[in-house]
Amino acid sequence: MRAIHQIVAGFANGDAISNEARAMREIFRGWGYAAHIYCETRRILPELRGDARDLATHRDDFRPTDIVLLHLSIGSDVNDIFPTLPGRKVILYHNITPAEYFRGVQEATAHLLARGRQQAAALAGTAEVVLADSQFNATEIAALGHANPQVLPLVLDFSLLRAKPDRRILRQYRDGLVNILFVGRCAPNKRLEDLLNAFYYFQRYVQPLSRLIHVGSHAGLEQYHALLLARARELQLKNVVFAGAVRQAELNAFYQVARVFLCLSDHEGFCIPLLEAMTHDVPVVAYAAGAVPETLAGAGVLLRDKAFDLIAETLGRVAEDEKLRRALLATQRERLARYERQDLAAELKRLLQPLL
Repeated sequence: MRAIHQIVAGFANGDAISNEARAMREIFRGWGYAAHIYCETRRILPELRGDARDLATHRDDFRPTDIVLLHLSIGSDVNDIFPTLPGRKVILYHNITPAEYFRGVQEATAHLLARGRQQAAALAGTAEVVLADSQFNATEIAALGHANPQVLPLVLDFSLLRAKPDRRILRQYRDGLVNILFVGRCAPNKRLEDLLNAFYYFQRYVQPLSRLIHVGSHAGLEQYHALLLARARELQLKNVVFAGAVRQAELNAFYQVARVFLCLSDHEGFCIPLLEAMTHDVPVVAYAAGAVPETLAGAGVLLRDKAFDLIAETLGRVAEDEKLRRALLATQRERLARYERQDLAAELKRLLQPLL
């Protein structure tokens, strides 16, 4: 049996690329192919080591008739192994955050990102098919020397987002406060300090009975997390919650208690939480960075600059003006419906057809 195998730099729960790799694995198996996910063991969560294989010790799994798909997102040893494997090659580019965001905050991550950019350029010409999950990313991978990249929007399992929410979170945060939510890794490019600055104006001048919730892991970025805690104290903010990494049921509950989703990130290759917020009928206010305008595609509120006082006023209107909320939610439902109507499995098959 021919195989379509995938290689990832890390394998975890709640991680967008890991989730997409799982979804693709089921698609490939549905086509009648053998399909496994490979990574470095040290980058696979211990509880998931039965769900992914160590690439270095399973090189013999790969045969010349197979297809090998690399999810390219950060510097990793797997990027160097990929071109040496037998099989026909595919690269799916998820964007590599510029290392400069992490300089002086997390040098180890900055090194991996810089290495990833170098590896991405070195991999030019090694794959017969090059994919990217947004036009923004396709333009970027083309600039790194890869010919004719094609756009394949992220293959998402929306059933996970629509699963039952955690009741404890619902009880705890449905307490009358206006909840402003952001979901994403606690990383410098996400500009969580800008969230705090905007929330300062919102809580002080617009809605004192409010809460800012951030959901996302700060593992490996404890120094940045500590700076954010210090900034929140400096601004004398109340009700700021750094929830950290959470289970899917808890994530679904945080979306359900949110009044507005606010994203002020400076660099996004796709930004899945925008679609997640739409799935939960949470109005989105987002800064127009990277692929954000492309992902919103006319839905939500798109910010062209970061005037924090004006952002606070915008949050107030979105939170309280029911007519505006209905209009925003209508555009978001239309956008989400268009996304879900896409037959991404069929599109993936079309893009891989030269190799199948």
